[in-house]
Amino acid sequence: MSGHSHYDTIHRQKELNDSKKGKIYSKMSKEIVIAVRTGGGTDPNFNYKLRMVMDKAREYNMPKSNVERAINSGTGGAALDEVTYEGFGPSGISVIIQAATDNRNRTSQEIKNVFERVGGSLTGPGSVSFNFENKGLFLIKKTDSPEEQTLRLIDLGIEDVEETDDGIEVYVTPESLREMREKIEGAGFEIGQSELYMKPKTYVTIDQAEVAKKAITFLETLEDLDDVQKVYSNLDIVE
Repeated sequence: MSGHSHYDTIHRQKELNDSKKGKIYSKMSKEIVIAVRTGGGTDPNFNYKLRMVMDKAREYNMPKSNVERAINSGTGGAALDEVTYEGFGPSGISVIIQAATDNRNRTSQEIKNVFERVGGSLTGPGSVSFNFENKGLFLIKKTDSPEEQTLRLIDLGIEDVEETDDGIEVYVTPESLREMREKIEGAGFEIGQSELYMKPKTYVTIDQAEVAKKAITFLETLEDLDDVQKVYSNLDIVE
């Protein structure tokens, strides 16, 4: 069984709310542009990075016209750079930020300001990422028998499984995402979400409400920056 942060569930709910506002569509559009430029073209059959983003776009009901416009933008237009930042936030939580930007100086300063406001700090490459593993994440929709579902998933050869409030998390290697998706769906499971994910090896657990609120606000402030695509943290909040 895997380690799990209750913050991940909070974060997914926020993403759903953001999708209703259309905010997440803007971030997905940038992710599609990056995928087209770095993953091998506009055909999702040969560009699995693009396929993953398009699957997620469908999960959040992103309009097809938005997806097509983003794919077209990926073949031209303003250059977007992928930049990864690492640092420590409140209570010493480790944070990885993935951004897509046309102005590195602006993005770096915005992120640095958020860290400094909570007494955190940006650090160098590798200072935080050593505590994270690249994974593929599926969120399986739960039935009224989640324990039985978990056992069936383990029988499929998936060892990293965790039940959460909003589903069953399944972690696989990034290289096996496509194969495992077919295997999981072929076994009759319904996948609610799928994405590439940075999974913490160890967590910082917070059991005080005000301290947890400060950490959550910090992470959400980072996520709300226009250039920020994804934020990963080893924050764990006691239920």
